[in-house]
Amino acid sequence: MQKNACLPRPSGYPARLGLKLFNNLNAELCKKALEKVGNPNVLINLVSRRVRQLSSGGGASSRPLIMDVTGLGSADIALTEIIEDKMGWELPEQAETEKPVGPKKKKKH
Repeated sequence: MQKNACLPRPSGYPARLGLKLFNNLNAELCKKALEKVGNPNVLINLVSRRVRQLSSGGGASSRPLIMDVTGLGSADIALTEIIEDKMGWELPEQAETEKPVGPKKKKKH
């Protein structure tokens, strides 16, 4: 499967040179990471925050947590870190809401 098959090529794209102009997400990495996380909205937030950290270029948080990053874009690195349990996250517990109990209102007839 070609990695960038779903994206249209801009005019003047040198296909014969094999240059990568797009940092597209790998579909298999997305599926595996979604199995780990469970919620696609949470996965999007995790990947976007990690990509922002990797792209910032400063400090220890901007270095990849995996050894081999050759040929991977920053989103693929973030997905691989999630798959290999190099990055952790916690979902907040949802509190059950109760109806407020107040004085009973008398019905008017």
